[in-house]
Formats: sequence, C-alpha cells, structure tokens
Amino acid sequence: MFRRTPRPSGDPLLGKPASFGIHRYLQGSSNLFEENRLLKLAIAGMFGVTLVLGTVMYTSNQNQRTVVVPFGASGDLYVTGSKPSEAYLRTITFNVVSLSGTYSAYSADRQFQELLSIAHPSAYNALRDSLNRLLDELADNPTLSISTYIRPDQPVTWTDRAIVVPVEKVRVIGGVVRKFRGNLRISYAIDNGRFWLTALTEENFDADPR
Repeated sequence: MFRRTPRPSGDPLLGKPASFGIHRYLQGSSNLFEENRLLKLAIAGMFGVTLVLGTVMYTSNQNQRTVVVPFGASGDLYVTGSKPSEAYLRTITFNVVSLSGTYSAYSADRQFQELLSIAHPSAYNALRDSLNRLLDELADNPTLSISTYIRPDQPVTWTDRAIVVPVEKVRVIGGVVRKFRGNLRISYAIDNGRFWLTALTEENFDADPR
C-alpha cells in the first residue's frame, strides 16, 4: 500500500485546485508585463526630458551674447550667436579699412600682419599672397603711400557674410596724387563669437573725375 506524501505546510498551493495555480501564473505574468510597460514609459519620459533640455541648451548657446569692448571703444559691441551688433560691424569696418587701405612702405608690413591675425584659416594663404603683392609694390616704389577713407555720402551696407564699404582711395607716389572711388567688400564669418576675415575685394574702382 502506497502512502501519499503530504505537501509542506508552507506551500501556498496546498489544498487549492489546479486552476488556482494557472490563475496565479497568469496574474504574475500580467504584473511583470505591467512593470515592463511602466519601465518603458519611464525610459521614454527620460528621453523626452533629455531631448527638451538639449534643445534648451542649444538655443541658449545660439542666443548667448559675447561682449567684446576694445580699449577706448564705446557702444554696444557684441555678438549674439552668429549675429554681430551694428556697432560691432561699424567698428570692425573702420579697423579693416584702416589696416588694409591706409599704409606706406614704413607701416604696411606691421599693419598687414595685424590684418592677417583675424584672417580665417581657410582664407589665410590667399589673403597673405594678395598683401605680399602690395608689399612688393611698395618695395619697388618706396615713396608710394595709400590713404583710404570711408565716404560719408554713401551708406555702408552689410549682410551676414559681407560688408560693402564705399571708399575713396588717395594714391601718392613721387608727388603725384591720384584719387579713386569704389567699394571695398569685406567678406567675413562669425565663429564662436569671433569675427573672421575671409576676403578683401575692391569693386568698381574708377578715377575721381574731379
């Protein structure tokens, strides 16, 4: 005669029908599925928050204002993201015209070196070569001097890539004076709040008829 071994008294299924065990298994699976769903929702929520914070930080960086005030300068000289203020552009325009357009055999080399310090790396070689040609001309004509003035009767215009400056250029060599009028195009880029010179081009220059 075989004797049935009783279940341990701690067995939760003791005395329960077989359907109870199936129900308990399904209920556990349902709870596990619910936990996984909540975990996925939590991960999605964290991703959404990270995306929003990243967007806010990017927008903040783009709108960050970099203030640069040289010694003796006044006005609102700043760059917001990649957009310089009008006062900043006016100051840059004056400095570039002065460095590139008013020189003699004695001052040109120092001025051109200073101008090259703001040349963009991609444009450095081309700009250096064009300035070296001017130095060669000065070496052949030591009495040559150039003065360039921004014309007050014409507006200076600019875009986010270039500044067009109406100028008058006075060329003196051996006591002979000649005047020319035209536009100086200052091509530039703003990178990390810094102004970079990318090109200098003279446009529509003609001798002053007066």
